[in-house]
Amino acid sequence: MSASVLRLQHLSVRYGLTLALDKVSLVQQPRSIVALLGPNGAGKSSLLKAAMGLVPTSGGSVQFAFRNITDMAPEARARLGIAYVPEGRRVFPGLTVRENLDVAAFAPEAERKRRRDRVLALFPPLEPQMERRAWQLSGGQQQMLAIGRALMAAPTLLLLDEPSLGLAPVLVEQLFARIASLALEGTTVLLAEQNAAAALAVAGRAIVLRAGHIVADGTAASIRARPELAESVLGTA
Repeated sequence: MSASVLRLQHLSVRYGLTLALDKVSLVQQPRSIVALLGPNGAGKSSLLKAAMGLVPTSGGSVQFAFRNITDMAPEARARLGIAYVPEGRRVFPGLTVRENLDVAAFAPEAERKRRRDRVLALFPPLEPQMERRAWQLSGGQQQMLAIGRALMAAPTLLLLDEPSLGLAPVLVEQLFARIASLALEGTTVLLAEQNAAAALAVAGRAIVLRAGHIVADGTAASIRARPELAESVLGTA
């Protein structure tokens, strides 16, 4: 078995009578960025939530660093090194930027400062905002803060759900450039994104979901080159 950070095997998720994921398998290597693509309702968010333990699975298994975590609670998975940034920039609005960051770091002050400095180096626009309340930030700054807060836990695997949602194109480009740098620094990223062009620009591999099934899995370049995916996934004719 080759080295892997995340391994999903025949994973299924149901919401009542609705089958959101149907026996999906995925293996992700360390220090990689994998993009999950597909239309609304394809199963992208369900896959991330299942990996984090936020929704029950109705079949299959989740392995993290060769450890079976299928029955583990989300907080136990977080302690092992998985961090999740949900769709919608869910920061703590009444806390300052500094407080939002520090609340996620269960570490001594010196280590907390080191992690905070890393986040600020990755997202420089946050530094002058440190004492402002999160609700006072722009949408782009809130997204940076949401990702930065997840990074304060020093995760091995970062799960990102629709990070570009609602952002202006120039901010999307800046955000994805910083996501790309995470993998270079050693963080593995699994990214669900409807902005396929932005995701494919930074991902080494892409998986296309449709109605809970994987319909394509390959390098970013190979996915871009498939004309049958162009309209439904890439948004081009």
